[in-house]
Amino acid sequence: MVNAQAISETGLLTDDQVMEVLTQGLGGKFAGQKVLVLIPDHTRSLPLPELFRMVVEVLHDVRELNVMVALGTHPGYSEEGLNHLVGISAEERATTFRHVGLLNHAWDDPATLASLGMLDQDEIKQLAGPNWHPSLPDEVNIRINKAVLEHDHVVIVGPTFPHEVVGFSGGAKYLFPGISGPDMINATHWLGALATVVGTIGVKDTPVRAMVHAAAAHLQTPVTLVALIVQGHDLAGVLIGDPLDTWSAAADISSQRHIHWSERPFKRVLSTCPPMYDELWTAGKCMYKMEPVVEVGGEVVIYAPHLDVVSPVHGKYIYQVGYHVLPYFLNDWERYKDIPLGVLAHSTHVRGSGVMVGGVEQANVKVTLASKISAEDCARLNLGYLDPATINPAEWQGREDEGILYVAKAGEMLYKVRK
Repeated sequence: MVNAQAISETGLLTDDQVMEVLTQGLGGKFAGQKVLVLIPDHTRSLPLPELFRMVVEVLHDVRELNVMVALGTHPGYSEEGLNHLVGISAEERATTFRHVGLLNHAWDDPATLASLGMLDQDEIKQLAGPNWHPSLPDEVNIRINKAVLEHDHVVIVGPTFPHEVVGFSGGAKYLFPGISGPDMINATHWLGALATVVGTIGVKDTPVRAMVHAAAAHLQTPVTLVALIVQGHDLAGVLIGDPLDTWSAAADISSQRHIHWSERPFKRVLSTCPPMYDELWTAGKCMYKMEPVVEVGGEVVIYAPHLDVVSPVHGKYIYQVGYHVLPYFLNDWERYKDIPLGVLAHSTHVRGSGVMVGGVEQANVKVTLASKISAEDCARLNLGYLDPATINPAEWQGREDEGILYVAKAGEMLYKVRK
C-alpha cells in the first residue's frame, strides 16, 4: 500500500513538497527504533545530498540511524567519499551528523553476510519460466548484509528507472542484489541475461523481479520504500509505502516518464556517457538503453572520453572472456561455466542480442567504444574503437531523418521503437 505520495504532473517537486511527503510517510513511524536506510551510489541520478538531510531530520526520533550504500558489486567508498556522496563535510560528519552511521556494503566479505535460506531448483525453475537454462545454479543461498537483521526497520530510498536486468529498478532490488551476497548477484544477473536485455528492459513483470521478490519474502525485518521519480537530476515524484505496491506504482510512472518512443529505428547512435559512469561496468547502460531503438546491422557508439577502466572489481574476468552475445557462451558452456555468472551477464548485456551462424558470432548491433581504453584493448574485448578526439558531438545532432541519433546523457532514459 502507498501511504504517502507527491507527484508532479508537469514539473518538479519543491523542497517543501518533498519534505512534506517524507514527514507524512516516515515521521514518527520509527520512534525509538534502530533504523537502516539504504541509498544508491553515485551511478544513479537524484538529489541525494538534499534527501539525506531531509531523511535524517524526519527520522530525528529513532534510537539509532545508519545509512548504507547499496553497492551490489560496485567498489566501496572511503570516509571522504561517503561524505561527498551524501553532501556533507568532514566537520559536519563529526558534529551535526555524528549520530548517523555511514556504511558501505561489502558483497565479497562473508563475515558481513547472513543467510535467509535457500531458493531450491524447483523454485528457480518456476521463477525463470521459459527462460530457465541448465546454466542457472541448482540452488541459491539468499545471503544478505547482516545489518538488515540487526535493525528494527529498513527504509529504502532510491529512484525507479527502466533496468536491463530486472525490468525496472528500485524497490526490493536494493536488497537483492543491492546488499546481497554473490550468490544472488550472480543468479539474478544471469537470469536477466537469459531473458535478454531487449526482453527485459522497461518490462514490469520479469523473471528477475520475481526472483528478487521471492528472496525478499524471506526477510523478516519490516521494510518501507521511498520510491523516487527522477527527471533530469531532480524529483518529480515521491511515493512511500510497502516495497511491493509502492515499487509497482513507481514502475508504472517510470514507464510513462523514462521511455522515449521513436517512430523508426536508427542505424547509428552516439550515446554520450555521463561522468557518473566511471567504468565500463556501469557505462554499459549507454548500450542497454539504446539497443531497442537500433536497427539490425546498426551501431551504438559509447562516447565516454573520461572513461579509462573496464572494471576495477571484475576487469580480470572481463578481459579473459571479452564481450559476446548470449549464444556464444551457451554454445561452449564447458569453457565458460567457471566464470562468475554476473560477469558473463554483463558481457552479453553490453554486446547485445545476436546469434551464432556456423560457429560464427553475429551480433545485431555493432558496439564501438570511444574512450581512453585503447584500440588494442577494445579489440581484445571484442568491441569496436573510435578515438574520442575525432568525435564532434555537434556533427551528430539534428540528423534523425538520416537515421542518426544523438543522445546527450545516456544510461537512464530507455529508447524504443513504437510498434
